[in-house]
Amino acid sequence: MEKWNRLIYWISTGLLSLMMLMSASMYVIQYEMVSETFVRLGYPVYIIYPLAIAKTLGVLAILSRLSKFLKEWAFAGFFFDFALASSAHVYAGDGEFGPALVAILLLIVSYQYDKKVFA
Repeated sequence: MEKWNRLIYWISTGLLSLMMLMSASMYVIQYEMVSETFVRLGYPVYIIYPLAIAKTLGVLAILSRLSKFLKEWAFAGFFFDFALASSAHVYAGDGEFGPALVAILLLIVSYQYDKKVFA
């Protein structure tokens, strides 16, 4: 059972980390497109670069497991990011809330199995 718990943890955490790193890199590489999306969703564009940095640091905090405190805050920060993103897309009516919901699911699985594997 321990082997399955580790496998589920690493798959969910790996996919979550990949999503966050792809998102953060897109914020930098595709800044103009992301800016238009943020304006359409009602968010200020000045938070794009800080969000990219926060997402990258969050992934590092979760994967490195150097600090339980920082890891918990990274999970919490990701949850709020995904919840706000999905609600903004629902409110905007653009139908693009799916990736945020998938991210919430991966986050929940990763968090729960983190507690099982590294408790």
